[in-house]
Amino acid sequence: MNVNFAIGQKDNGKQWLTTIISTIALAKDDRLLVLQNQAAEAAQIVHYGLMAKHAVVAKISGIAETAGYVEEFGRDAVQKALGPFGDDAPSQPAAVRRVMFQRTGTNVIMATKFPPLRAIVPGYLYEGFTALAGRQKLGKTWLAIDWAVAVAIGGVAMGSIDCAAGNVLYIDMENGPRRIQGRIKTLFPDEKNVPDLSRLEWVTEAPQLDQGLIPELERWRTSVSVPTMVVIDVLQRIKPAGSMARNAYENDYSAWAPLQQWATENNVAVLGLHHTKKGGADDPLEALSGSNGLSACADTTIVLDQDQNGRTLYVRGRDVEEKEAAVQFTGGLWTVLGDAAAVRRSDERKAILGALAKASPLGPKDIAAATGMKDGNVRFLLGQMVAAGEIQKKGYGLYTPPNTANTPHTWTETEDEDC
Repeated sequence: MNVNFAIGQKDNGKQWLTTIISTIALAKDDRLLVLQNQAAEAAQIVHYGLMAKHAVVAKISGIAETAGYVEEFGRDAVQKALGPFGDDAPSQPAAVRRVMFQRTGTNVIMATKFPPLRAIVPGYLYEGFTALAGRQKLGKTWLAIDWAVAVAIGGVAMGSIDCAAGNVLYIDMENGPRRIQGRIKTLFPDEKNVPDLSRLEWVTEAPQLDQGLIPELERWRTSVSVPTMVVIDVLQRIKPAGSMARNAYENDYSAWAPLQQWATENNVAVLGLHHTKKGGADDPLEALSGSNGLSACADTTIVLDQDQNGRTLYVRGRDVEEKEAAVQFTGGLWTVLGDAAAVRRSDERKAILGALAKASPLGPKDIAAATGMKDGNVRFLLGQMVAAGEIQKKGYGLYTPPNTANTPHTWTETEDEDC
């Protein structure tokens, strides 16, 4: 044992223990001897007062179980190897509840009348666990506040979506009361017109998922009349540490599973805010930071993204209709504009009409250059716009606004091409 190393690590006992746990987990030869030596090493962490004894014992015993030492050598041999901890080392594993199959026939399932899925923000947020992800500074928190306020007052979300009234708990661990107040004032600048927000409550500190979050959520749920929605801003602040015995996907899925289970069992919508990867992804819904464990566990995944066409909400879930909605964010207020594809097409059509109003006739390449659109998209829309009577085709591959056949500066087939 290097005493100087131990003394030098007085402020970093967790890092020292992590090294020990890693050594135990990765050992392939003389494993029982490795466990014994590393347990003695871990005892020094307690000796120098770097960590509490019970915490070190729990970690060492846990890795001995998950890394297969108990299965390979037997509990008595492992107990002996953990000798430096004396009676604190657990002699028996925690009781495991046996789950027995409860079979249900298809006819019974088909005859059962299930209540409809509880819609919190219809079309977007439903009971269960939903992950809302997006890049920084796109307005995720403002969107969550928009929904939370709409539910709390039984009002309108994103300018047009009616929400039933219910109690909302907003766990905001990145903004203090001062900033929260400022955002509410932005939404309701006239103090005389501020609605009753008593159903919306705030928490600025919360335990991690494995340290008491679920009991606190349950305490809130049982204390309010209509528990409807919980916002967690951000998920990373409540995420428990992972296990070295599991990969990233397994750690993420097991971390969020208790939250998803609580939300589903209690018909409450839990909206967890998260970040997306810096590089993004071809499919925006695959761009969540970290492994796919979060999106796999969540009942619904919503991604807020922005490109040259504006901001879009991408929605995908187990029980919701997949959609892409064009949205607008101005002055703290969110507005849903409609189906993203339809809205973008409308914007592109306006751009084409604008280009033709300035100079016509124009061909597809000229229109593409004037609007910044792709040539293929322009040609596709031109055909649709001609069929809809929005523009006219003049000659081969040339287009003009409607009803301009005999107006000045407009080319027609009857005119002399040499003039």
